[in-house]
Amino acid sequence: MAENQLYVVATPIGNLADITLRAQQVLESVDIVAAEDTRHTKKLLNHLGIQKPCMATHDHNEAHAAQQIIEKLKIGQNVAIVSDAGTPLIADPGYHVADQVAKAGFKVVPIPGACAVITALCAAALPTDRFIFDGFLPSKTTARKGYFNGVKHEERTLVVYESPHRIMHAVDDLISELGPDREIVLARELTKTFETFLRGTAQEVKAMMVADANQQRGEFVMMIRGVISNKKLEVSQEALDLTLLIAKELPLKKAAAIVSEHTGFKKNQLYQFALESKAE
Repeated sequence: MAENQLYVVATPIGNLADITLRAQQVLESVDIVAAEDTRHTKKLLNHLGIQKPCMATHDHNEAHAAQQIIEKLKIGQNVAIVSDAGTPLIADPGYHVADQVAKAGFKVVPIPGACAVITALCAAALPTDRFIFDGFLPSKTTARKGYFNGVKHEERTLVVYESPHRIMHAVDDLISELGPDREIVLARELTKTFETFLRGTAQEVKAMMVADANQQRGEFVMMIRGVISNKKLEVSQEALDLTLLIAKELPLKKAAAIVSEHTGFKKNQLYQFALESKAE
């Protein structure tokens, strides 16, 4: 291991078996571990059989911690920075440390591993060729509604984090601003025993959570299907017209499914564009 380097080390987001071999080797080799919560990190290190000094590096002391880390790098030591779970700097502390260390001329080395946003996306069954990650939703209702209103025309998949005590409020605000039929996926307790993916329209997902209070517990990744632009639709006008006609007698989702089955066009595209046409 080269000297004078800051290692940004990803740690498990739930299942401790997700620690990578390289991450474990780095944690064994560095001189000190900069941790969001030293008590939490010491539990992980103990699990791995690693004894290392830890220093607190969190939102409230990053500027001071960055200078301490730089001083250690200057004398030839190596430092690993970790968050409580997942990849540091991704909606977690560490940006100011990495920024100051890089500006001081030292190397910042990524040690990849678990990251909740990527873990959720890869199993969400939503488009992932283009997506936006916006971190944690605003905690206040007005700001949260403002966020949803601001992204109502976004075509890319949206990914945000939410906590258990606000998740129902967040779903209600999403329904208020984006409508009950916007397709969403909620990933809960990723990599843990009760990992769950709730899929459907916002209204359907809300009903699942109301019916089972256990689905309101844990840490959440919320993923929202983007709006499908007219230019990207691969359906004919005739198929769209037929969908709207059938939707006069049946629910729109059922109408889209019927037309999709008989035409081969994508059900989700038929549904989304027909929904937009009805709104217009």
